[in-house]
Amino acid sequence: MICREVKRVVYFFLDGSLGPNKKQDFDKHLKLCPDCDARTKLHERLRAFLKRRVTNLSSAAPDHLKTRLTRSIRAFRNEWSAR
Repeated sequence: MICREVKRVVYFFLDGSLGPNKKQDFDKHLKLCPDCDARTKLHERLRAFLKRRVTNLSSAAPDHLKTRLTRSIRAFRNEWSAR
C-alpha cells in the first residue's frame, strides 16, 4: 500500500470496515511511514472529538440527510470493494 491509498481508505480503517488483507497492508504501511501514521492518529483524534460533540447535541440529523449520507457511504464502499 502506498500513501495515496492510505489517504483514501483511512476512514474505512477507523471504522473497522477494511477487509483483513487491506487492514494488514494498512497496518504495515503505518509502521513504515511516520507521516501516514501521524495523519491517521490525527484523523482518529478528530473523529473522537466530533463523536463526543455530536452525542452532546439535543437534536438528530434530519431523515433526508441520514438517507443521503447512508447512500453515499454505501456507494463508496461498493466502489472500493470492487477494486
